[in-house]
Amino acid sequence: MKLERADDAARSVRVLVVDDFEPWRDFVCKMLRDEPELQIIAKAHDGLEGVRQAQELQPDLILLDIGLPTLNGIEAARRIREVAPNSRILFTTENRSWDIVQAALSTGATGYLVKSSAGRELLPAVDAVLRGKQFVSADLKHHALDADANRRDKVAALFPLRNVDGHELKLYPDDSAFVDGISRSIETSLEKGIATVIIATESHRSDLLRKLRADDVNIEAVVEHRLLTLLDAADSISAFTLDAATEENRSIGMPDIIVAAVRTAKERHLHVAVG
Repeated sequence: MKLERADDAARSVRVLVVDDFEPWRDFVCKMLRDEPELQIIAKAHDGLEGVRQAQELQPDLILLDIGLPTLNGIEAARRIREVAPNSRILFTTENRSWDIVQAALSTGATGYLVKSSAGRELLPAVDAVLRGKQFVSADLKHHALDADANRRDKVAALFPLRNVDGHELKLYPDDSAFVDGISRSIETSLEKGIATVIIATESHRSDLLRKLRADDVNIEAVVEHRLLTLLDAADSISAFTLDAATEENRSIGMPDIIVAAVRTAKERHLHVAVG
């Protein structure tokens, strides 16, 4: 199997394996060593050691367990993103909780592999992650569909859609629901050739771009053709400043539903999307 890097670099891919179960480390290393493009440069048996080696070695790829001693894999991944931002992370674990999958991928990792599926999925997972694509084990896909459906039903029951003067208001209980909901709306609009403008914080813009790329959206192309515009929330909202004391300085053209949404979101600690 020929592995590809996102940058098509000729040099070998340098891999760090972080796992406290020695037989698993040996199994993974044996599989990867059979691939001439891959080079195992180090192994670590706990989270803190994994972070240290990631900082020191700056590997191209890190295979990271979740249930690690001293520092769990999810927290280790967050620290690795700070000290080795160019390293790609593939989680390897037997944990099948969809909440854990989402928490793991929210760290900036792009792969989540169930260990019992490694015999058939390890190399495809490595290949996908190295190409900047998101990979989640096939065994987890039905969990994702069920969790997504349950979350949509829950959100719809708690925060029903409102429509005022042609504007739709949706309220989301957490970052993951917000990113999933907005990315689906963007993809639907792009399929119809409808231009979309997104006003979001820097972190949410990064999460949206990562999700869209994982769904094979050509970001550069849609931005170039002005089908997608991403604006910074701080810069954009300054044009719609609402004087909380007098409510007399609202910018012209700001729909009332946005004002209501901001108030509701602030009270309930929610994220807002307006369409």
